Amino acid sequence: MSDTDVTEIDGSDVDLAIVGAGPTGLFAAYYAGFRGLSTVVIDALPEHGGQVTAMYPEKMILDVAGFPSIKGRDLVANLVEQAAQFNPDYRLGVRAEKLTYLSDGRPSVALSDGAVLNCGAVIITGGLGSFTSRPLPAADTFAGDGVLFFVKQLDVLAGHDVVIVGGGDSAFDWALALHPLAKSVTLVHRRDKFRAHAHTVAQVQDSSVRIIVNAEVTEILGDGRVTGCVVAQKGMEPVTLPADTVVAALGFTADLGPLAEWGLDLDKRHIKVDSTTATNLPRVFAAGDISDYPGKVRLIATGFGEAATAVNNAAVIIDPSAHLFPGHSSDGS
Repeated sequence: MSDTDVTEIDGSDVDLAIVGAGPTGLFAAYYAGFRGLSTVVIDALPEHGGQVTAMYPEKMILDVAGFPSIKGRDLVANLVEQAAQFNPDYRLGVRAEKLTYLSDGRPSVALSDGAVLNCGAVIITGGLGSFTSRPLPAADTFAGDGVLFFVKQLDVLAGHDVVIVGGGDSAFDWALALHPLAKSVTLVHRRDKFRAHAHTVAQVQDSSVRIIVNAEVTEILGDGRVTGCVVAQKGMEPVTLPADTVVAALGFTADLGPLAEWGLDLDKRHIKVDSTTATNLPRVFAAGDISDYPGKVRLIATGFGEAATAVNNAAVIIDPSAHLFPGHSSDGS
């Protein structure tokens, strides 16, 4: 393992450090409180919710138990409210930089703001790690407003001519959500095959959204604000489309950042875990999209179950007299 020399570090003591404030991390914070553990939640992003808040807060999520459908931002708000009864300490806009170990075997995590957390255990719930949007080349030479990589609020695009570039889930989700609000929605994709879910593709194809395939946005027009864009379609003359907003839904690149230097057993961007969600490092667990094991299914619902598994297994390491199974929350007090 790397950076695991035994040291004595003057830092704040906490039972559990959770690295990642996405849905899995927020549920882990709740469940840790339910188990009587003090918790610090760390995230490089400035808001709760991780990828959901950053990328699709307005998207309807359909596969969370108990909710026929729920907006991403509402799911995050509910998770924050659920955890709030146990007062987790949030360190947002801060990265977990370095892992060392104290002489008693506890992890010690150095943060990018200079703070140090001495922990009973660590649960990594960092989703995809740090991520950045893939660039839209046509936007490189456009200095004005109106080019978005994520749609955080649908209503601000009401009445706009919107051009969406991409063929994945985000592009089709935003097209489907925006077409009732916008003046027009055009989706431009460089191929005639799409990566989005087939049902969503069918819904968009049946809507008023115009779909242009085998095409690219080659230029964005406007002086200080988008007024249009030039689309070059294979075998045809370029056309100019009216546009108030161009949404570059081209996906993102992700990396583990400092976590890659901790000495974790990795498979590309994922952390290998066992059936208890334990990693190869002592007292370090991983749950949610960032973790990997045979048969892994990456759903928010899966992350919730893994969070509870991680917390329960961490609890008996932190306090050997504790029971792995704490009883059901519905048992009452």
